[in-house]
Amino acid sequence: MVEGARLESVYTGNRIESSNLSVSARFKLCMEHNERFYVYVLQSLKDFSFYIGQCEDLDVRMSKHFDGMSQYTSGRGPWRLRYFECYSTRTDALKREKAIKKKKSRIYIEWLITNRFVVN
Repeated sequence: MVEGARLESVYTGNRIESSNLSVSARFKLCMEHNERFYVYVLQSLKDFSFYIGQCEDLDVRMSKHFDGMSQYTSGRGPWRLRYFECYSTRTDALKREKAIKKKKSRIYIEWLITNRFVVN
């Protein structure tokens, strides 16, 4: 965990780029440790709502969101990837996604974005 790290990334169409080098390094670290499943938080730049999801390939999933191929996110964009966590199994990623959604708390999501960057 990197204390105080903020994830301010954008999706460029073929990879995730970040203004925070520690975030880019963490993404590479996930890949090196074969942690291929992700839980992520997107934020709409239109209405500032959040979307929480999980996936196996973050680049492919981001392209689907940003290209309007996801029903929920297609009308609320543009989107910014604000946070992600890495997991070695889909089961773990699904459990974490459900735990975040179960809180139903914008304050908790904002806390995650502001204070935590987790690689499990």
